[in-house]
Amino acid sequence: MLDFRFLTAGWTDAITLAEAVFWVCAVLVVLTYAAYPSFLWLLQRRAPRFPPDTPMPRVSLVISAFNEESTIGPKIANSLALDYPNGALEIIVISDASTDGTDEIVRDFADQGVVLCRQEQRAGKSAGLTRFVPQAKGEILVFSDANSMYESDAIRKLVRHFSDEQVGFVAGHQRYHDSEESSSTSESLYWRYETAVKVFESRVGSVVCGDGAIYAIRSELFEPLAADDINDFALPLKIIIRGYRGVFDREAICYEHAAGDFAGEFRRRVRIVNRSFRAVCRNWRALSPFHVGWFAMQLFVHKVVRWFVPFLLFALLTANVAVIAAGGGPYYVAFLALQVICYVLAALHAFPPLRRYRPVYVCYYFCLANAAAGLGILTYFTGKRFQTWTPERNPHPEGDPIPVPDAGNRMTVSVHKFS
Repeated sequence: MLDFRFLTAGWTDAITLAEAVFWVCAVLVVLTYAAYPSFLWLLQRRAPRFPPDTPMPRVSLVISAFNEESTIGPKIANSLALDYPNGALEIIVISDASTDGTDEIVRDFADQGVVLCRQEQRAGKSAGLTRFVPQAKGEILVFSDANSMYESDAIRKLVRHFSDEQVGFVAGHQRYHDSEESSSTSESLYWRYETAVKVFESRVGSVVCGDGAIYAIRSELFEPLAADDINDFALPLKIIIRGYRGVFDREAICYEHAAGDFAGEFRRRVRIVNRSFRAVCRNWRALSPFHVGWFAMQLFVHKVVRWFVPFLLFALLTANVAVIAAGGGPYYVAFLALQVICYVLAALHAFPPLRRYRPVYVCYYFCLANAAAGLGILTYFTGKRFQTWTPERNPHPEGDPIPVPDAGNRMTVSVHKFS
């Protein structure tokens, strides 16, 4: 009797492969978004007591700027008002060949000790840091953006952790100014989630990266950067590889406006993922448990897997459809329905009246963020590099600065250059 089972063997193998792809992708997506934070939450013990604010080392506050005419004045005023001892805080503004009035505004503060370092040829933020940071006189370097407004005790909170000799860098807590724009609200929701993950990481081992708006390192740990490096990711990785750890302090707070719209947020994320993945490839030892131990798993799950989620989602959807077409069980149908609902809600963002509904803009932001991550990875493999860019700013009416609590009581502190 003839045996025709060979005709279906290939199809059966294909279905088995589709199921395997489905479950591998599903597990990785759940791992990076849910299982990893949950695991950290289970591992963490009670919140550690932070060391006292004293002693306070000499600090250099390094502000990077390109055409920040509208924000640099308030930023310097905010920096001058920080609650830090006279003579112990140096303020440096690195202008990346600004063509507006940024440099003139900075020079107006020269008599208060603010130092302007200008690159005559535009070369990017990392090139500016490599060139001018060695001139800084502080024992601790604090890096900031021109639109990041600090609470008065932010630097005190950052530097207190360096009393622990194992701490190499400290990331502060960037908060977004409330806005009715769905892009700002979505970014704020995402940032709250990321903040919780950073808290857990810091308590369990080491936070994975810094934050360009507010983070500090020991000055002796600064290393020259490639022009296309992302400093708040590359420097922390280098510091971890050298045997130190990073701390996240949610009490060291700064405020920013989110990107003005989803298009601006998309461009920003493409650039960040491209440069961050490049930083991991250049500092590959940060993914080796033989070099950095537990941190390798943190970096891989929190960042690397997250950047590849868009490809996992595409494979997940494709495999899900294939399994259902072959008669997969009801749980496959339910999972496909959840995916379709998410993408339909994201598509409804195309209709302006529906954008104000949270499920719509949250699903849209989720899809947009992952699309940006996917494009960031693709641009990396096609050789695209981001060395310079124009900052994405949320336009707001003149006279509507980011509010910093009790700012009016903080303008009595002056800052002088080191002698």
